[in-house]
Amino acid sequence: MHIYEVLRRPVITEKNTDLMAQNKYVFEVMKRANKAQIKAAVEKAFKVTVVSVNVAMTPGKSTGYGRLKGQSPSWKKAIVTLRPGDKIEIFEGV
Repeated sequence: MHIYEVLRRPVITEKNTDLMAQNKYVFEVMKRANKAQIKAAVEKAFKVTVVSVNVAMTPGKSTGYGRLKGQSPSWKKAIVTLRPGDKIEIFEGV
């Protein structure tokens, strides 16, 4: 797995914006990625030092309209804690 395929997109929500005050950033990552791969990808992509990585699987939600039923896919998210003083510029001003 290539290092740039690990990170899919940043997850920007109100709760995640509050986490940025604690120097934590949230990303959607590949389901097969482990903590070491996520740490290496964030450090290489943004040139910061990662202190810890927490991962969680987010289950898909049931959707439907009338008789049509479906489900959105589940996905994996990573909460990355950076060293004090480091920050990721892509999240600034959001």
